[in-house]
Amino acid sequence: MPYTPDSIATRSFTDPDAAMAQVRTIYDASLAHLRGAMQRFVAGEDLPGHVRACYPFVRIHTETVLRADSALAYGFVEGPGTYETTITRPDLFSRYLTEQFRLLRRSHGVEMEVGVSTQPIPVHFSFVENDHIEGNLTPARRMMMRDVFDLPDLAAMDDGIANGTQRPQPGAALPLSLFTAPRIDYSLHRLRHYTGTAPEWFQNFVLFTNYQFYIDEFVRLGHAEMANEDSEYIAFIEPGNVVTRRRGLPAKAGDELGAAPPRLPQMPGYHLVRADHGGISMVNIGVGPSNAKTITDHIAVLRPHAWLMLGHCAGLRNSQQLGDYVLAHGYVREDHVLDEELPLWVPIPALAEIQLALEKAVADVTGLEGAALKRVMRTGTVASTDNRNWELLPENEPQRRFSQSRAVALDMESATIAANGFRFRVPYGTLLCVSDKPLHGEIKLPGMANHFYRERVDQHLRIGMRAIDILRDGGIDRLHSRKLRSFAEVAFQ
Repeated sequence: MPYTPDSIATRSFTDPDAAMAQVRTIYDASLAHLRGAMQRFVAGEDLPGHVRACYPFVRIHTETVLRADSALAYGFVEGPGTYETTITRPDLFSRYLTEQFRLLRRSHGVEMEVGVSTQPIPVHFSFVENDHIEGNLTPARRMMMRDVFDLPDLAAMDDGIANGTQRPQPGAALPLSLFTAPRIDYSLHRLRHYTGTAPEWFQNFVLFTNYQFYIDEFVRLGHAEMANEDSEYIAFIEPGNVVTRRRGLPAKAGDELGAAPPRLPQMPGYHLVRADHGGISMVNIGVGPSNAKTITDHIAVLRPHAWLMLGHCAGLRNSQQLGDYVLAHGYVREDHVLDEELPLWVPIPALAEIQLALEKAVADVTGLEGAALKRVMRTGTVASTDNRNWELLPENEPQRRFSQSRAVALDMESATIAANGFRFRVPYGTLLCVSDKPLHGEIKLPGMANHFYRERVDQHLRIGMRAIDILRDGGIDRLHSRKLRSFAEVAFQ
């Protein structure tokens, strides 16, 4: 017989806060059971059965298509039926989940059922930050773990809901959320690995870049904000969970545990934290669409309000100058990493709110407008390729395709980030800076690059941060566009 926690009965709620409290109760009991059992297992005890604890679930039933009138693109189910999702980390997602519960209650007036699901929590997902208790096991004891505990099951973590390919079994509940609890837990652990920072530090607005120069400037600006007692930001976080609090604010418990790693992680993350999580996270994704897909696959579970790509690109038009900006309004996807999840026949539309914010940010930071602004910022199609040396392919085949597509710039990441934003319903945008023009004999050379970086990195980063200010001030509800929602959509944002 499985060795499980004490039974907790399913209960119904009309108060979102009370429903959230019950989720916490179930989750905390499940984790306490797993951690306690693991400690006994490491100590050499024989446990009374296969150790199992399950995630909490939230479920609603509705018998009508009627719902409250709302301008939101989320917060309601599409029709009569039973809808359900498993939930993890209520400590991290409490504010988000409570808002989703509130919207469901407003839209349909139904009760929310909260109970214990049948989805086991893998024991690895019960460990706390910096907890490596399994490292104390002997090799023989470690081999026994699979027989004693539930380990991560990749079959429970696929993206069928987000991809629109999931086919629920007859009589099964329909999904409330894009992600199941195991899928979320998997990504939270991956974020620690790839960025070197805890997922708790991630903010609701994310900047991606493909050059360390941008990160260096972001670090400089982050520390400058921390020296300003009037800053809207309360902390700056660097890899290793190194915390710098704003001047005048006391340190918090756990700050002292952070330590700079001996080497940077694969895609280091940095976070300018606001009390409402409306700050800015910035990740250096490095070069290539594989990294771009990997990190957005995982950040998507945090349900950010927007992510933006700030990077360098090849200018494809002779009229462009080094240092000019390109605001992407379309993408040619030759990155290939999302072909299975998001077919090439799916268009990736420009999102008006993001486009307007980026254009206004360029105008605000450069001080230019009208024709002068158009001379330094071109709106057009960006092509992303998975071949860094595309220029060397025979007979200039890529050049012909890029010309036919009317592309004005080329990089290796932007289309991937935009396509994964579309796929995961995360508002996206791209503002690139022309760093070379290989079709016109202006290739990157060390001396030229250094001059270019000095001239443009600071301004480009400030434009991205200014765009986030504009988006935040304009109201987040407007960001989550209906363009990103299907006609058979989950209720959660």
